Amino acid sequence: MVTAKAAVKEAMFYRKIAGKARAVKCELCPHYCTIADGRTGFCRVRKNEAGRLRSLVYGKPVSIAIDPIEKKPLFHFAPGSRCLSLATVGCNLRCKFCQNYSISQEYGSIDELEQQEMSPEAVVALAKRNGVEGIAYTYTEPTVFYEYALGIMKIARKEGLYNVWVSNGYTNPLPIKRMAPYLDAVNVDLKGNDAYYKKVCAGIGIEPVFAALKAYVKNGVWLEVTNLIIPKLNDSEKTIAGLAGWIKANLGDRVPLHFSAFYPQYKMTDSRPTPASTLEKAVTIAKAKGLKWVYAGNVRDKYESTWCWKCGSLVIRREGFDVIDFERACKKCGEKVDLKGMEWAGEREKP
Repeated sequence: MVTAKAAVKEAMFYRKIAGKARAVKCELCPHYCTIADGRTGFCRVRKNEAGRLRSLVYGKPVSIAIDPIEKKPLFHFAPGSRCLSLATVGCNLRCKFCQNYSISQEYGSIDELEQQEMSPEAVVALAKRNGVEGIAYTYTEPTVFYEYALGIMKIARKEGLYNVWVSNGYTNPLPIKRMAPYLDAVNVDLKGNDAYYKKVCAGIGIEPVFAALKAYVKNGVWLEVTNLIIPKLNDSEKTIAGLAGWIKANLGDRVPLHFSAFYPQYKMTDSRPTPASTLEKAVTIAKAKGLKWVYAGNVRDKYESTWCWKCGSLVIRREGFDVIDFERACKKCGEKVDLKGMEWAGEREKP
């Protein structure tokens, strides 16, 4: 669907720099880019035009699809529902393993892209016509199209749709606080340690992700965490135990954690895939650290289903992204599953 030409949108979260002609500092993400007139920041989609920071991707989605919520992955939010997934080009990290690198990294010049133009109103209308329960901001990093996402989210909320982000966690706490009233859930990829972010992702370190995770919890957004395990980079028992321990100590023991298998791609085609045994070991370690809901993804495995943390019984059975059998509580011991967004859940859970 193509709509009227998208308006040029001034970016949020930036300030002019005193003493530097027309230079601005972007404060949306942890890079805090100082951007000279006529230049873009690290993400390449926010441009300084005569001292005003502009979004180059507002109203310009590059990818739209309909997905099950479990694909995000969000296993404890609106289970069995479907969402309209949307992305623009751009990212504020440079992950060497990115599966969507053609739209996050190597898309060429924005001026040369043939992007459809779609207003926030048109996105919500498309979602409603397709009968989905919500909208997901995903595939690339939604932080870099923050203004566009926020515009859609406000309308979606009024129309009774949920909003979820799939994010790398490189979003500053204030932007998170500002959008939290309209954001229902987020899955954040917590990748590795400080050195990992610098070496593999061209980031400034892991601390900004920690800050973002805490900000989501503080502002009442349902949070699930994903950890992509890459052999020889972040697959040691010590690393996995440290990650699980940090989550429990700082976010609580009921935050779902998804361990995900790596497959060679982009600039890491010479690396080997993650063995299923590594994921199984990671699940065991995380549960031993006290986390209640732990999963293994990107492999067909029993750990893609929800098992009662108390007695070990099967509560929610999944096959791939399909929910096959569903209970809100364990039939054996009565322990309830932590679930949110049930007003949007699949047909089997609607009143």
